[in-house]
Amino acid sequence: MIEYALFDLDDTLYPPESGVLQAIGRRIEQYLIERLGMDPDTAARLRVEYRTEYGTTLAGLLAHGAADPEDYLAFVHDIPVEQLLCPSPAVERALAGLPWRRVIVTNSDRSHAERVLAALGIRSLFDEIFDIRGMQYRHKPHPAVYRRVLRALGVEGAQCLMADDVVANLLPAKELRMTTVWVAPQARLQQGVDFAIPNVAAIVEVAAKVKAQQRMRQSPRPSPRRGAGGAFS
Repeated sequence: MIEYALFDLDDTLYPPESGVLQAIGRRIEQYLIERLGMDPDTAARLRVEYRTEYGTTLAGLLAHGAADPEDYLAFVHDIPVEQLLCPSPAVERALAGLPWRRVIVTNSDRSHAERVLAALGIRSLFDEIFDIRGMQYRHKPHPAVYRRVLRALGVEGAQCLMADDVVANLLPAKELRMTTVWVAPQARLQQGVDFAIPNVAAIVEVAAKVKAQQRMRQSPRPSPRRGAGGAFS
């Protein structure tokens, strides 16, 4: 039985075209230029290389001892979130109507998460925020992130649903027996993905299907009927 819905933050709770991650990407390259003295071409190249090899630019910088994570997080999240995002009544209704407790699991820091949730008008709907700092700067899809969340919540993987815009972030959740939801305009069912929806407002459809599946599992099976030639004849 699902008790918690775990949600990614950026590009999951709001449309990708909002420009938030693009703004953060520009700040990342600016950080490499201003703080680490790189030229623009090197900054752009290294950002791609670190994301490919380590999963995030921050992970690559930390692996090479090249950045203070607190300085980095404060710098790259210094963007006008309130100008890029606005509340969506459909999203608010969908999240508020879920039969599960709601939690954020993000690779960003808590300050950014708080600002995003406030701009979307849905902060009060979430019980907890698990951020990159609380994960000791480990990020999804590192399996340790998911295990740490489960320990903190005091539940097993089967008691959680995980919604994310990145399939790679859903695979470790699936291995821990979570119900997985890919949230993206191009989302489709595939290995490791239980549900695919185009936007987070469609999570209500997932909730209805999960509820129906649970009713089917809980309904009593019909007793075997005695019949001619059968095992009970």
